[in-house]
Amino acid sequence: MTSLRENLERLESAIELACRRAGRSRSEIELMAVSKTYPAETICEAASLGLCLFGENRVQEFAAKSSDLAALRDAGSVATPDESMAIHLIGHLQSNKSARAAELFDGIDSLDSLRLAERLNDAAGGLGKRLPVLIEVKLSPEEAKSGLDPESAEAAQLLERLPDLRHLNPRGLMTIAPWGVAEDVTRACFRTLREWRDRWAAAHPRLSLDVLSMGMSGDFLIAIEEGATRIRIGTALFGPRKKPGPPLPAEADSG
Repeated sequence: MTSLRENLERLESAIELACRRAGRSRSEIELMAVSKTYPAETICEAASLGLCLFGENRVQEFAAKSSDLAALRDAGSVATPDESMAIHLIGHLQSNKSARAAELFDGIDSLDSLRLAERLNDAAGGLGKRLPVLIEVKLSPEEAKSGLDPESAEAAQLLERLPDLRHLNPRGLMTIAPWGVAEDVTRACFRTLREWRDRWAAAHPRLSLDVLSMGMSGDFLIAIEEGATRIRIGTALFGPRKKPGPPLPAEADSG
């Protein structure tokens, strides 16, 4: 039994237990495997175990990795369910990389400005695709965290404009809880995201905001209790990452 298989089994047991405690069905929770820094071979191994949704942090890193994935598929050396695998960008996206991101990824889970939305819409239109997106909401005072202030004019403008960007498919919201805080602070963060989702869904009926992406390896149990529909798990699945140097602020903490 590989360590990845063992980790996945332990993780699934924990998710099942959290769902039972919260009175929810396991089918309500989507598991995203955060594969940033791990090679294409690891993604293929995870896919062979039934995982089909993956999260990556950086456009440039995944551009190289996608070539490796294609080579592995072409070689037939690993079983990779192409038709069911989806890889989303969960790290901060600079607007000047939006065209490449729209080409590489099956979804962008870190939409944080109207300008970025318009650029992604144009890029997706040029590719003949409708790109799923999540709005990243900043609910932490940490400067390194990205995302929209939910009370800002920018957030209001984005929500008004999104329904008319026909090459984007808004699916919901994403947030990252603050690090190293008490459980009640983490819980309040997740509860606040759910409350904003409910408020915005009522105010903007043309938008579908069903997805709540919140919770990572250290706090996904709380997130499930507070209504998460997608959890982003890296370390609990793949083990501790090797860190050759300090991470970029916008990419340090999304899984």
